Amino acid sequence: MQRSLPSIASVARTTRRFAPPSAPSPPPRACSAPPATRSARPFAPAAPVVEQAQQAPVTAPDPADVYSDEEMPSVETIEAAAKEYDRAADQARRADRGKRAARKVLDRLPVGICGAWVVERVTSSRETADLDAIRTTYKRLGLGRVPMKRCAPSVKVHRAKPVPAVEQIQVAEAVAA
Repeated sequence: MQRSLPSIASVARTTRRFAPPSAPSPPPRACSAPPATRSARPFAPAAPVVEQAQQAPVTAPDPADVYSDEEMPSVETIEAAAKEYDRAADQARRADRGKRAARKVLDRLPVGICGAWVVERVTSSRETADLDAIRTTYKRLGLGRVPMKRCAPSVKVHRAKPVPAVEQIQVAEAVAA
């Protein structure tokens, strides 16, 4: 059975138009089911504000390949790199917010052609450990808590408070000694 394409008037009345049946695209999915990218697990409640205020940020040790005194770049080079990193990080945060806002709309669309854009759902090649299944296995075997390790430390950059000239000289003398 061959279906005809919708009329121009019906396309103008709707914001979505799906590919004709002869096109090699999967059938549209119902919007009632949540997309596979969303987690089915509930979020853990946030720590109370009192607990958060008492926890000091944990400073990670320097990596093994930090600059030696001879390799240390100039202050201007370091400041330029920090400024560029801060600008790029801010731009990435803004881009992430924009992507999240767009995903709210796009996640609910069925597969097909929407205007000039093709909406598809593809499986990810990325895998992650199923911690719920691992916890269940550990509990069943009496192995205690699941061992976890911390993620790699992240570099954070923020503008320092101005230091008076006398203190800068003393710090430079201390470093040189």
